[in-house]
Amino acid sequence: MIRQFFAALIQNTISMAGTALALSAFVLILALFAFQSLGFQGGPYLGILTYLILPALFVLGLLLIPIGILLHRRRAAKAAGDQEGPPLFPVIDLNRMRTRKMVLIFLGVTMVNLTVLAGATYQGVEVMDSNEFCGEACHSVMQPEYTAYQHSPHARVNCVDCHIGPGADWFVRSKLDGAWQLVAVTLDLYPRPIPTPLHNLRPARDTCEQCHWPANYVGDKLMIDTVFAEDEANTELRTALLMKVGGLRGRDSEGIHWHVDPDIEIRYRSDESRMNVYDVELTKADGTVKLFQPRDMPPEEERGEWRQMDCVDCHNRPTHIYRTPAEELDLALATDRIDAGLPYLKREGVRLLEAADYPSHDAARAGLAAALEDFYRENHPEVLADRPEAVAAAGRELGEIFSRNVFPHMRVTWDTYPDHRGHPPAGSRENTPGCFRCHNRRHRTADREAISSDCMLCHSILAEREEDPEILRLLNP
Repeated sequence: MIRQFFAALIQNTISMAGTALALSAFVLILALFAFQSLGFQGGPYLGILTYLILPALFVLGLLLIPIGILLHRRRAAKAAGDQEGPPLFPVIDLNRMRTRKMVLIFLGVTMVNLTVLAGATYQGVEVMDSNEFCGEACHSVMQPEYTAYQHSPHARVNCVDCHIGPGADWFVRSKLDGAWQLVAVTLDLYPRPIPTPLHNLRPARDTCEQCHWPANYVGDKLMIDTVFAEDEANTELRTALLMKVGGLRGRDSEGIHWHVDPDIEIRYRSDESRMNVYDVELTKADGTVKLFQPRDMPPEEERGEWRQMDCVDCHNRPTHIYRTPAEELDLALATDRIDAGLPYLKREGVRLLEAADYPSHDAARAGLAAALEDFYRENHPEVLADRPEAVAAAGRELGEIFSRNVFPHMRVTWDTYPDHRGHPPAGSRENTPGCFRCHNRRHRTADREAISSDCMLCHSILAEREEDPEILRLLNP
């Protein structure tokens, strides 16, 4: 029977092709698995090839073998004049020794195949859940988000922990969405820039709250914000805020996290970007309901769906953070990545970055470094002569700042993805109102009660852009 089986394999093209395909995929899977076990790193594409593409080809080859044999048997029966053809399934008589041997061989080969497929399936799921798969498999498409992720506070949190979360239902849903994304990337159907997934994002209570518990009482936290003036000395200025983070404490809720107190419910309707908030409905613990609305609202059908407020309505960029040129330069100066002793560095850095219009990151790195050097050559030649290394380092940092926030091929610029957390200081990001989307004195009830705009509900200002704040001298005698 073994000879007959092998004869059946080589007597038709389909089974021969299936055998070759299955054997080739089987050998490649084992070889690539061995290479990766020995420490070879080939990036996300090697994992996709090893655990997704090759197993699919392996299964296809196995399916072609019986299909080819069946078709060959039908053709042979028809040529012999048998109109009914051979039976669809073979007759298995376990009373015959040869049949029992064939069954045992078949079961053994099947177990090997299932073991290979089970291992490939498990590894394939791990590959699809890896950060490299999410960020690098479609490199040009996801480069902005993956770059921002790598420089974020959540850089050591896996992508799937936030974008999928626990449970099988959202895992399946994400893979179905991924199937369309694969088609969109292959056929170049994806938008530029990629829109924030506001409508199909899993509720924050299922993802963020796996690690963060807004119901816990946090209390007040001191926050020190350092910025640099755009003067010749790049004067360091500090703002001290006592942030009333709050949270749930017994039966009393206070502070910023009052918005997500489990005993109250806040719902709102807005435009698709959630920048313009219309109806705001507050339901208190005692059942009292208040509806706040601005005067200038669009018609009912244009105000969107009701949404219950949760973490991401304020923390909408907890990981994929894009900063303004001023924010990036403040951070670089505060961490000594660039020399604050270079005159007018903050002012000129902001000017060059805001005016930067380069087709690629390489062009931006070269152009920004050259532009900064030209500024010091024309206006402060003594600085360029005495400290050329500091000027060159600052020019390189400008290029890196551009490359972390602007992606020309995806049409991502400084303000493509607004941040709703907090509110912008005067002269910065006026187009991202943050808290002022609701706390703007425009949202009122029918009785003219307005949503509070008292800043002291969320923070107390201990010092505001001071060179040597007294509060910091008291805290650090």
